[in-house]
Amino acid sequence: MRESNLLTDFIRGKVILITGASSGIGEATARLLAESGAKVVLGARRKCKLKKIVTDINRTGGLATCRELDVTKRSDNEAIVDLAIDAFGQLDAVLLNAGIMPRSPISALEVDNWDRMVDVNIKGLMYGIAAAMPRFVEQRSGHVLAVSSVAGQKSYAGAAVYGGTKWFVRNFMEVLRMESVAEGTNIKTTTLYPAAVRTELISLIDDKQTADEMRNFYDRFAVSPARIAETVAYALSLPFDTTINEITVGPTKQPW
Repeated sequence: MRESNLLTDFIRGKVILITGASSGIGEATARLLAESGAKVVLGARRKCKLKKIVTDINRTGGLATCRELDVTKRSDNEAIVDLAIDAFGQLDAVLLNAGIMPRSPISALEVDNWDRMVDVNIKGLMYGIAAAMPRFVEQRSGHVLAVSSVAGQKSYAGAAVYGGTKWFVRNFMEVLRMESVAEGTNIKTTTLYPAAVRTELISLIDDKQTADEMRNFYDRFAVSPARIAETVAYALSLPFDTTINEITVGPTKQPW
């Protein structure tokens, strides 16, 4: 466990649910938050990978549990929130990290991939928030963190649908922040806009030219998921009265 400091003091003891937790940003964040004293609840489709991460965390003195999660199913999102309450008695924050990025030119007409991106990147976000909201509203506190992308801030060729889903995240999270203030529910929101990060996202690109271009680009610029995990930890570490609403983060040498 990490030694006490101003950052970890506000994380210690929090129960934090993380989607897309079997690799990349989700896994790195789970491990870091557990080291900082949080109790983490991990969800993803690959249960065997989740179990290994949970075993590692618990073996080193942390507290973690997991459940197989398909974010496109409302019932799965509700079940993992119930798991958090059953296992640890509360829910303080959710990191909605699950996402896919099968980029391609519009002319390639990868309509099935368009549908998958809408289901995972948009519906997965909405269903995750819908599952956590009743608890957060009841307790008049909570923190929703969502992973968008720099493609949710500016347009990129080959990312029309992917970028559109990430622009949706930006809008939805901002409206959630505004409405939470108006309704007095004290729900904090943080939207992250990562640039190139070494994750499995590019492995899901079917269009060969796009995949080759992205692979070369990421080989040149991508940073470790641990850098994003540290950013998440900082956003979570701030006192109750302060919110970091948006964070754009990525490689220093990348021309975003």
